[in-house]
Parts: sequence; structure tokens; C-alpha cells
Amino acid sequence: MSEQKRCGIIGLGRYIPTKVLTNKELEKMVDTTDEWIVTRTGIKERRIARSDEATSDMAAEAARAALKDANLTANDIDLIIVATITPDMFFPATACLVQDKLGCRTVPAFDISVACSGFIYGIAIADQFIRSGTYKHALVIAAEKLSSVTDWSDRSTCVLFGDGAGAAVLGPVKDGGILSVSLGANGKQGDLIKLPAGGSRIPPTVKSIEDKLHFIKMNGSELFKHAVRIMADAALGATQQLGLKADDIKLVIPHQANIRILKAVAKRMGLTEDKIYLNIEKYGNMSAASSAVALVEAVQEGRIKKGDKLLLDAFGGGLTWGAMVIEWSR
Repeated sequence: MSEQKRCGIIGLGRYIPTKVLTNKELEKMVDTTDEWIVTRTGIKERRIARSDEATSDMAAEAARAALKDANLTANDIDLIIVATITPDMFFPATACLVQDKLGCRTVPAFDISVACSGFIYGIAIADQFIRSGTYKHALVIAAEKLSSVTDWSDRSTCVLFGDGAGAAVLGPVKDGGILSVSLGANGKQGDLIKLPAGGSRIPPTVKSIEDKLHFIKMNGSELFKHAVRIMADAALGATQQLGLKADDIKLVIPHQANIRILKAVAKRMGLTEDKIYLNIEKYGNMSAASSAVALVEAVQEGRIKKGDKLLLDAFGGGLTWGAMVIEWSR
């Protein structure tokens, strides 16, 4: 085994479906209003994938953009990780389908299912392989087609979710890179947000379909209470490993779940709101893809420069959570 290396993000890409679903359109579908949605969530619109567009299709598009940004080809990739809770199918893994779409070599490819924390978990896993010298370049993709598991008659959930994908190419860097990681999970709170049917516990039946058990179910008020504490604690876990304070972080890129949660997290961490990157109004909650797409757009907008320290912070179903400090090396 070779000596430990520094690992960083050397390429980024995203894919956003073209169809826009606005709050005004949702007013015609369920008993809600644009004002109610914006006030309580911060969401104005979200993107919806085409009926013939699966998670692997969006993931592959984001991956192609990330490879181009990294100035690499599919043949340069040694590992593929896809974070998703909306795979094309139970098996084969969506990562294997993406491998084929990209024309990669027969490199390891697998999925992880940790909901909204998936992008951070995926980077953390790839980081270990690259630091150890096992692999040189890894492709981490977070992709979701949440519209396929959303009950469009349930006003408490259908206003929240959207589709999209983000990807990162990881590789060895001379300076900076991934500095710290803080991950966790608490299965006792797994019932707060879940998709009940379709697995071995409740296999698909006519009744499970009639009971709408193949759609996302969420206890929003309880989830809110846990989310603020979890995200703040995870962030502190990642920063305290390095002895960093709030002023040392240039930008926080959180999972785009709910504007009220994100503002509460900022307050709890002693951060000014201008240090929190937000794009929730355009896309809603894209689960694992939210953090990935937000990172891509923050870099594209010039919010992050070489040498800046940024914090990724997310929580999701499981419950799972993760935070990561990165010193930008590009």
C-alpha cells in the first residue's frame, strides 16, 4: 500500500431537467398557495424529469460534464459511486448502468442509499480509496428522480421535491482537498421520512399501490426539530477536528431542504446568512443531488476560490447526516 495522498475535487458537473414546475402550477393540483410554499420552504419552482428520463440518464449527463471540467475521459476513472434513493431499479446498481452509458472500463461501480446525505457519504468513501493509493480517479454522482416517488395529491410533500443530478471527479491534489469528515446515522428515527413499500418488508401488491405506500411519507414537524440540531452538530464535528471557527469557513453549502431549517442552522452555528449558499428557490429538495448541484453552482458563480475553506453539510432519511470541510484546490 502506498503512502497517504491528498484528495480533492478536480472536476464538477450537473444536469437539470428542462421542465419547470412552479408553485402557481401546483396551486392547480393541490390545495396550496405560492405564498404558503415560499414562506414555509423558500421554494418557488422545481425541475421535473421527462417520463423517459431515468436516474441513470441524469447521472450520466452530470458525469460527462464533470469529466469535461476535470479534462479527463471515461477511461481515466477507476471507481464509480452513485448516491441515490431513486435507482432505475433495485438491481443492477445505477452506477453499473452509468458505467455502461459513459463507456468506462470495467471498474468497480456501486450505489449508496443514505438519502440526502448521499453526496457527502460518496465523497468520503472515494476519499479513502484515493488517499490510500488504491485508485487514482473516482467519479461520485448524486442523482434523483424524486418525482417518480412523490404523491402529487399530498400537499405536505409534493411541494418540496424536484429532480436533478450533480457529479464530482475526485483525484490526488498537491494542496488543500478534503480536510475532515463527520458522518453519522440513527436508525431509531427512520420512520420520520421513508418510502414504505417496494422492498422485502412490504412487497408490491395491488393493496400497497392503492394505499399509496410507494410514495414518500414524511413527518415534517418532527423532522424539522431533528434537522436543525443534526446539521449544526455535524458541521461542528467537521470543523472542530481542524480547530476551525465560523470565521474560517468561506462558504457553507448545505443540503437544500427548507429555508427555515437552513436559517436556523446558520444561527445555531453563529454564521451570517450570507455565508450559506442557497439555490432551493429554483430546485426544491433534490435529496442527494441538492448538495452536489449547489456545489457546482457556487463554484460557477465564483463564490469559492482556490484556498477557500468550504463546508458541506447534510441530513437525510435514515436518519443520516454528514459534514465535510474542503480546502478548494482549483
